[in-house]
Amino acid sequence: MYLGKSPIFVSEEDILMKIIPELQETGVFYIFWIFAGLLAIQLIYSVLFFGRLAFWKSKPVKMDLPSVSIIIAARNESDNLYENLPKILEQDYPAPFEVVVINNQSMDDSKYLLDALGRQYPNLVVMEVERSKHLLPSKKFPLTLGIKKARYEHLVLTDADCTPASNLWLRKMVERFSEKKQIVLGYGPYTKKKGLINKIIRFDTTMIAVNYFSMAVNKIPYMGVGRNMAYTKEVFKSTNGFKSHYSLMSGDDDLFIQEAAKKSNYTIQLDPDTFQYSEAKENWESFVLQKSRHYTTSPRYKVFKKAMLGIYPFTLILMLISFVLLVLQSGWWIHALIGFGFVTVIKWWLLGLCFNKLKSPGFIALLPITDIVYVLILPFFYYSALQKNSSKWK
Repeated sequence: MYLGKSPIFVSEEDILMKIIPELQETGVFYIFWIFAGLLAIQLIYSVLFFGRLAFWKSKPVKMDLPSVSIIIAARNESDNLYENLPKILEQDYPAPFEVVVINNQSMDDSKYLLDALGRQYPNLVVMEVERSKHLLPSKKFPLTLGIKKARYEHLVLTDADCTPASNLWLRKMVERFSEKKQIVLGYGPYTKKKGLINKIIRFDTTMIAVNYFSMAVNKIPYMGVGRNMAYTKEVFKSTNGFKSHYSLMSGDDDLFIQEAAKKSNYTIQLDPDTFQYSEAKENWESFVLQKSRHYTTSPRYKVFKKAMLGIYPFTLILMLISFVLLVLQSGWWIHALIGFGFVTVIKWWLLGLCFNKLKSPGFIALLPITDIVYVLILPFFYYSALQKNSSKWK
């Protein structure tokens, strides 16, 4: 190539050798600012959501404790009913309360056990649902029957396989009700045991709780857990019960809450005395099936709540990708490392406080690693939800 009057010739290869580094530098520059933006989103999200939950404190509610109906839908749960039902029936509660157990199409000895317990505990009410091929294998039908049968306006829901952390579970859950607060979201952790599967399930459960509690304290309620929540009959009637999602296996603890919970009619309860413990799945296949069933309701979520739930994992994945790209560029790795380290420490601190509040301190030390791994495997669970048939309930 001939340039001007000068007899200097520059080859195309020389031009490319000069331009390519400049283009690379420009590309890295843009990646750095994208990375910085993602860091900012992660930091703001962590402070607004994890931070508010970490420092959340319950305000005392002055209200006479009302009479309460505890609702338990059970299917083939004779062993769990034998172990846990007396602990529910013997709760330390100053007002009258009943326990309504809906024995839903069980094929074990549940009926005989409940008959025996009914003679011992006058506040136990048993409903029998006979087997029928026309009934969906979901909790929603028996729960609806139990709620209609309940004598009292205030309802507390749990599962047959749940063990209350104390005999103050009922009292402290109901204490969170007020004239304005008609829904109480509680926590249901899994019992700690040896083994990797148990650790994974307990971490997953704690992380889900951090998410739905942190969203709740920011006026974006999207779920609770069916094994530990409370609401009034009035709230249940306001949504026509589970009518809008009755055909789905799940939804009684997330889609229902999304319909029923408004910005001012719900609250949360994080007192460890109110935790409802249950046994975790013991193998990977059962855990994946359980997770898959939970994800089947996600297509029904409103766009805004989908977006709010997706911001954290999506920006974290993009941040990791841009961080790796910057580290591979010798001129930018220090800046990337400083920014990544700062945000990671802040998240570690805030998430650690949240995990400690939920009595899961054993996970705090590895949170920077487990948080990343957890986000990376979430798509696997969602994909499984699309592939598996999850239409059976025990």
